[in-house]
Amino acid sequence: MKFTDGFWHARPGVGIHYAREIDRIIEEGDRVRVFSPTRVVTQRGDTLNLPIVTTTLSSPMADVITVSHVHHRGGPDPLRFPVTQTDDDVEITRDGDRVELRAGALSARMTTGKSFELAFEAEGRALTRSGGKSAAWVDVSPDASVDHGPVQLERASRMSYMFEQLDLDVGELVFGLGERFGPVAKNGQTVDIWNYDGGTSSEQAYKNVPFYLTNRGYGVFVDDPGHVSYEVGSEAVERVQFSVAGEEIRYSIIYGPDPKSILEKYTALTGRPARIPAWTYGLWLSTSFTTDYDEATVTSFVEGMREREIPLSVFHFDCFWMREFTWCDFEWDTRVFPDPEGMLSRLHERGLRVSVWINPYIAQQSPLFDEGLARGYFVHRRDGSVWQWDRWQAGMALVDFTNPDATSWYKDKLRALVRQGVDVFKTDFGERIPVDVVYADGSDPERLHNYYTHLYNQAVHEVLAEERGEGEAVLFARSASAGGQSFPIHWGGDSTASFASMAETLRGGLSLAYSGFGYWSHDIGGFEHAPDVGVFKRWVAFGLMSSHSRFHGSGSYRVPWMFGEDEADPQSAVAVTRTFARLKNRLAPYLIAAGREAHDSGTPIMRPMMLEFPEDPATPHLDRQYMLGGDLLVAPVFHASGVAEFYLPEGSWRALRTGAVAEAGWRREEHGFDSLPLYVREGAVIPMSAHEDRPDADHLDGLTLLVHPGTDPGWTRTLRVERPDGSTAEFRAHRDGDDVIVTGPAGAWGVEVLGGATSASASGTARVRAA
Repeated sequence: MKFTDGFWHARPGVGIHYAREIDRIIEEGDRVRVFSPTRVVTQRGDTLNLPIVTTTLSSPMADVITVSHVHHRGGPDPLRFPVTQTDDDVEITRDGDRVELRAGALSARMTTGKSFELAFEAEGRALTRSGGKSAAWVDVSPDASVDHGPVQLERASRMSYMFEQLDLDVGELVFGLGERFGPVAKNGQTVDIWNYDGGTSSEQAYKNVPFYLTNRGYGVFVDDPGHVSYEVGSEAVERVQFSVAGEEIRYSIIYGPDPKSILEKYTALTGRPARIPAWTYGLWLSTSFTTDYDEATVTSFVEGMREREIPLSVFHFDCFWMREFTWCDFEWDTRVFPDPEGMLSRLHERGLRVSVWINPYIAQQSPLFDEGLARGYFVHRRDGSVWQWDRWQAGMALVDFTNPDATSWYKDKLRALVRQGVDVFKTDFGERIPVDVVYADGSDPERLHNYYTHLYNQAVHEVLAEERGEGEAVLFARSASAGGQSFPIHWGGDSTASFASMAETLRGGLSLAYSGFGYWSHDIGGFEHAPDVGVFKRWVAFGLMSSHSRFHGSGSYRVPWMFGEDEADPQSAVAVTRTFARLKNRLAPYLIAAGREAHDSGTPIMRPMMLEFPEDPATPHLDRQYMLGGDLLVAPVFHASGVAEFYLPEGSWRALRTGAVAEAGWRREEHGFDSLPLYVREGAVIPMSAHEDRPDADHLDGLTLLVHPGTDPGWTRTLRVERPDGSTAEFRAHRDGDDVIVTGPAGAWGVEVLGGATSASASGTARVRAA
C-alpha cells in the first residue's frame, strides 16, 4: 500500500507521522521501551498535540528480536499467529544514551537523540535498519488517494495504519511471502498478504505468508494474520515497506546467517512441518473434478495402472464422491458408490491409501445445514443471520472454527470417514472467507480471513493424528498462511495445461519453500483444460521429481494411457509415467531422509538453488530448476523443443542416470520425454531402493548407495536410511586413496560410484574404486 507521492510528499488525504527522534529509552526487565515523538521537539510547547510512536524491543528466542511500533495501545489485544517462546537469555546493555538488546548473535541498537534509528547487527555485521522516515503512524481520510487493498473496511472519519520500512543493501534480494507465481525475487513488487482463490496465473495467491528472507542473512516475520501490504523496493526503492491497518505493527528480525538457518529459526518460531509417512511419496491418482465416475471407473483406473506396471500409492476421490448440491455432507453418493466400506476395503487390499475431497462449507441442501444452524455452528452476519451465498454451492454456510463445539462437530464427521477407511483429506478452499461477519469468539473478521485456513487445516490434521497416530496424519491442502507448514501436504492450486503454467507453478513452489513449507505438490498436466501430449509428458517428469506427485485435472481424466500408449515406444505417455514413477520409488529412501530433515530443521525437500548455494551469485534468480533434497539437481523441460537451459554451481556434477560428468556453469541440453536434467552433486551419497513398486518398502533390502565422492582426499559422508518401523540404519562413507569405503549394517546392500565401479557389502563394509 503506497502512502507517499515520491520521496518528499504524502498522497492527498494522507497524514504520515514518522518517528522523528528518540526522547527516552526505558529498560523493563527483558525488554526495552522507546518513546519517539513524531516531530523534533525543540521547546516544551512542541510536546503538545503531538502523536508519539512507542517502540518495544523483546525476544522470543535466540537470534530473533521482536519489534512493536504502537500509536494508541488502548484497544483489545488482536489475534496473532501462535509462536514459540523459549527461555533464552536476553542481554540489555546501556552505554550513555545508547541501549542495545541482544538475543543470541543478533542485536538491536537505539540511541536517545534528535534522530530516529533502529539498527540490527549480528556478528559484527550490519543487517538492516529502520532510519529516518521509516517507522510511522498514518491517518488517512476516507477520500484519500490510497488503494486500501483487498479489505473493504467500514471507515470512520479517518482510518489508521502503521508501517515500517527496512533498508535494502545494494544487491539485496527478497524472497518468500507465500506461494506466489511471479518472479521468485520479489524486488519491485507490491504484495498483498490476502488469501484468494485466484489460480496460478495472477498476483493473487492461495498461500500468503507475511515472512520474507533476504540474501543478506536475515528474515522478517510480521506477526499479523490480517492484511499486510508489502512494497518491496516499489515505493521507496532502497527499502522494504510493510503496513497494517490499526494502531500497532509487530515484526521479528530472524538472523541466519544463511538461508537454511533462517528457515530453521523461523519454523522453530511458527511451527515445523509435521512428519509424514513414506507412502505419501509415491504416485497419487485422482478421479479429476467434474468427470463422471463410479466404482467401476475407479477400478478400471487402478487396474489399468497395475496392468501397465505403473506403481500407484494413493487414489483420490474429488468432489463428486458426495452428491451434487450437498457439499459437504460427508456422505458417499450411494447412486454411484452403493458400498463405500466395501470399495475402500478393496482399494486397501490393492495396497492403496484413499484420499477424499472436503471443504469447510456446508451447502443449504446438506442435512448438516439444519444441524449446524440449530446449534449456532456457522459464521454469522452482524444482524444475527447466518452468512450464506450461492457461489460454489447453493446457500452454503461457513463452519465457525472459533467455536470449540462447532470444531468438535466438524471433526466428528471426519472421524467417521477415517474409521470407514479414508486415509487422507484433501482440504480444498479456505480462501473465500468474508469480512462482513461475526465470529463466536469475537475475533476481528479481517484478521480471520487469512487465519481461517489455519484453524480449518489444524482441525482436520488433528482428527487424522488422533485416529491414525502422529506421523501418519496427511492433508492435501490448498490454502495456508504462517504456521500452515505444520499441517502438510500443500499443493499449488488451479494451473492451466501449458508450459507457461508449468513454469509459474514451479515458481510458486520455490516461493513457498522460501516461506517455510517443507512439502509441496501440484496437478500433473495442469488443472484447467486438457493438456496436449507434450505438455502432459513433460509435466509427468517434473511432477514425479517433486516432493509429492498427483495426477489431477478439471474436466478430463489424467490417466496416462489417454495421452498415448505404445509399448514399443519409451517416449509414450505410459512409458514415461512408468519410468519416472519407478525412479521416484527407488529414490524413496533419499526423499524420506529429506522429509525428516524438513521436520527436524525446516529445510524443505524442494529447495531453491540459493538454499544450497548461498554464496554463488548466480543462484538467487534461478527459478526453472531446484534441488530435490540436498544432493540432486532437477531442471524440468519447459519447451516443446525438449531443450532445457540450466546452471550447475561450482563443483563436479554427474548425471544420475548415466554417470556422465558435467562441470559447473550454464548448460543447454536437449532431452527426450523419458529424460530431464538430473545431476548429482559432488560429495553426495544417494540411497537407491531396489523396490520400484512402492515407496514404503524395506529399503535396506537390496539398497544401492550411489556415490559421487569428487576429488577431495578428505571426503567423508554419513547418511541414515529409515526402516519401515521408523528406526534408522547409519552408513558412513570416506575416501581412502583411490578407493571409497562405506560401512553400515550387515545386510544385502551395495555401493556404486557414479560412472564407475560397483561393490556389494561384505559383513557391513564395501570398498569400491573411485571414478
